Amino acid sequence: MTDVQPFRALRYDTSRVALADVIAPVYDVVAAEDRATYWDRHPNNALRLVLTRDAADESATDYSDVAATLATWREEGVLVRDGEPAYYVLRQRFTAPDGRTLERLGFFGALQLEDYAARIVRPHERTLAGPKADRLKILRATRMNLSSVFMLYEDRDDKLQPIFESALRDPAALTVRDDGGVEQTIVPLRDPATVAQVSSFMAERSVVIADGHHRYETALAYRDEQRAAGVAVDAPSSRLLTYFANAYAPGSLLLPIHRLVVAPPSPEGDAWHVLSDAGWASKELQVDDQASIPEALKTHLAPLTDCYAFAADDASGKLVIWSRPAEAELSVRVIHDEVLARVFGLDAEAVRSGAVAFPKSAAQTAKDVREGRGRVALYLNPLSPDDVFRVTEAGETLPQKSTFFHPKLPTGLLFRSLEAE
Repeated sequence: MTDVQPFRALRYDTSRVALADVIAPVYDVVAAEDRATYWDRHPNNALRLVLTRDAADESATDYSDVAATLATWREEGVLVRDGEPAYYVLRQRFTAPDGRTLERLGFFGALQLEDYAARIVRPHERTLAGPKADRLKILRATRMNLSSVFMLYEDRDDKLQPIFESALRDPAALTVRDDGGVEQTIVPLRDPATVAQVSSFMAERSVVIADGHHRYETALAYRDEQRAAGVAVDAPSSRLLTYFANAYAPGSLLLPIHRLVVAPPSPEGDAWHVLSDAGWASKELQVDDQASIPEALKTHLAPLTDCYAFAADDASGKLVIWSRPAEAELSVRVIHDEVLARVFGLDAEAVRSGAVAFPKSAAQTAKDVREGRGRVALYLNPLSPDDVFRVTEAGETLPQKSTFFHPKLPTGLLFRSLEAE
């Protein structure tokens, strides 16, 4: 089903530049005010390839300057294309929010692009037109996959793990620590028999997009443009730089994305009674400071994974844990339908239009609500891999910002050219 092949990566020559100086966070998590940090860190920093230095310049650029920059870096030998195709194994060692040290193993390959209707590549969220238009401009200009899409596959027995662990013992492996403290180790995997084993394994299953929906759909649009222009159906533009990880491996960490209600005033009086009337139970906790919020959630919310559950925080010093028995629907959908819609009066369009913000940690959410950037914080439990696979198998999508697969993939470990192999 999933057609993935090795490819010849374009990579930094680490005898010319230190990898730590040139990798950057994936472009869509870099705040506008932080762009200059990476631009100024090193003249060959990868962020220069995927974002303008000033966010205000983005709408006007056609990214022809990025194409020129890439050409110069290649001419100077800063970027060098590997001589032989390979899969590229990546190990990410990191500290989870609960203090555990984890590692996620996966690999980069060139994925055959498939329309969603084929049910081989399955999305879990909807996309917006603006980001896709911007990414299409840069793909047209550079003819290069500069950022990887992140896919999940199902391997409950972790059959590929021994292959990856063996590859990582190669002396050619490169290790770098990113700004978030994640240790990234990458190594080519070229042994023909092992490559064939990985390809055969992936061919037996479908994959789910964990991160990079906009990039994937942009690549589909570019593929279709190229085919309409007469390019062969098996041209390099029919494939995409993709990272694959086992959703069920111990290091595949799926974190919750919390909700910060921004637009309407806080519910008053008995506005929450609609939940009580619908069978929700509530428990009130005294929380004296924001630093104690994560521990309170770990103690009182995390055990409720078998229920519909969330915690409400209006910065008053009281944390309210709401729960009710779960049925067939996902908890995050029920929270959108019964809490955001009925308590706050926010429909899906209001949420998409900015009435709700989506901090990616409980600590940040607690800070935001106490500093007036929102009215009420809603803390959620994470979804499970089973939730994601079940929903996508049914051809459905999740509510906006339902999943956060940690850690993200940095930009700059490798690139994929759309030149012929």
